[in-house]
Parts: sequence; C-alpha cells; structure tokens
Amino acid sequence: MRMDNERESRNVEDRRSSSGSGGRGMPSMGTMMMLWPIVKPLLRTKFGWAIIGLGVAAYFAGFNPLSLVGMGGGSTATPVNKAKDDKQAVFMKKVLASTEDVWREILPKYGMQYKDPVMVLYRQGTRSGCGYAQSAMGPFYCPADQKVYLDQSFFDELARRHNAPGDFAQAYVLAHEIGHHIQNMQGTLEKVQQAKQQWRSEKKANALQVRVELQADCYAGVWAHHAHKKFNILEQGDVEEALRAASSIGDDTLQREATGRVRPDAFTHGSSKQRVEWFRRGLSSGDLRQCNTFQ
Repeated sequence: MRMDNERESRNVEDRRSSSGSGGRGMPSMGTMMMLWPIVKPLLRTKFGWAIIGLGVAAYFAGFNPLSLVGMGGGSTATPVNKAKDDKQAVFMKKVLASTEDVWREILPKYGMQYKDPVMVLYRQGTRSGCGYAQSAMGPFYCPADQKVYLDQSFFDELARRHNAPGDFAQAYVLAHEIGHHIQNMQGTLEKVQQAKQQWRSEKKANALQVRVELQADCYAGVWAHHAHKKFNILEQGDVEEALRAASSIGDDTLQREATGRVRPDAFTHGSSKQRVEWFRRGLSSGDLRQCNTFQ
C-alpha cells in the first residue's frame, strides 16, 4: 500500500504512553455477564470470596485478572516494540487522513457534509464515551464521543491468530470503523438502537446488527475505491489482504475456531462470505447507494 507521501491526520489522540494504568472505572454490563460463569461458583466458599476480593483489587489497580486465564489484555501483555509501534501509528494517521479527504469530497454528493472523527490510539485500556475500552475488545467506534478506539496490538492478533497480515488489512479495519461514523452521521446507528430496545428477541437484534456491520464493510470498500482513484494507493495483493481480513473475522469462522460449530442466530457481524461480498460491492462500485444492507 503506497502511503509514504501522504499526509498524517491531526485528528488523533495518542494515549499510548498514558493508557493501561492508573486504575479503572466500573466494568461494563457485557464484562459482568462474561465474568458471571467464573464468579458464580466462587460465591459458595470463603476461599472463593477471597479470590474475588483479590480480583477486584487487581482490576481497579489496572491489572486485568482475566489475562491469567487467557481472556483479555492485562499488565502481563507482550512488551511493545516502540519503533514498530510508532511506525504503525504514523501509518494509521495517514490512513485516517485519506478517509478524511475521501469522505469530505464524496459525502456532499449525497447531501451530507463530513465531520471528521477522532482516532484514539491506546495500549491495554483507556476511557471512552462508551465505557472502559480494553484491547481485548478490538477496534471500535463510539457514537457518544465520535471517536475510533484502536489498540494496535489488534493487528498482531489479526496477523498471527487469523492469518490476515498486511498494511491494507489494517487500513480496512480502520475504514470499517469510519464506516460506523458515517452511519452515525446518517442517523442509522440511533435508529438501529431504538429498534433493538423495542424488541425482546435477541435473534432479531443480532440480525439487525449484522446489517449494520455489513454496511460498514461496504462503506470501507467505497473508501478504498475512491482512495485509490485519488491517491493511487493500492499495490498488487492489497485487495486480497483486505478480503482475507474480512473473511477471517466473519462470525462463522470465529465461532468455528472457538467452539467447533456455527450458530447463525448468534451472528453479530455477518459470515465470512457476507463480509467479503459487501466489501467487494463497495470497492467495485464506489457508490454509497449500493451499500443498503437494510433492504
């Protein structure tokens, strides 16, 4: 991916040197639900209560007890190669700048003015408008503060565990999160959230969330289409890197790796095939109107 001569975005909060320490706020409801199967049997004994007490103290001291059982990041994370991390940060700032340039030019054609989001770079954990962010959560967009949260260690995981290395694979991940920012500007995220609150069916809520994620994949493809047209950024093999990344983090692939079986009702991001297809659609058309996953 050719980015050497491109500018770096200034819409960045670099918290890498200050995050991951200094204590934490209350864990989210999702984290509590994840912890409950572990905590429940401990409540039956005094020894279990002692373990819980130590875990709570460790959590608020900045250490994630789940790292001891292979769940989530903690203070025992792999040491950071600062030179490599800084180089990658520069690359991500350039990718962010390219999304700004593309969407500022493209969105007015659809009757919208683009408002730049902020990218937050952090390590291990940091605070966000949507609660405490941890590296184990992966990159995400928070509509409450209109920021993308990114721990670059995710890319090591993407390459090592999911066999999806490459700079354009990393660019695709950021472009997907920027896609959520556009959905937020369009009002899509708010409408989807309202619909979820009205339904009691987890299956319906999951199916609606899949449509949100696939549209963000398509928007990432639209960005890639216009970024290459504008900046000539794509090199041989780049598109394959993005497609491999999209496929490797499809719900069916992740479920099969984790449990050996696939549960479509539990999909929240779409199958590998769906994610590839919608990214391809945006990439080939360069047209937001081709990204209506809600039809």
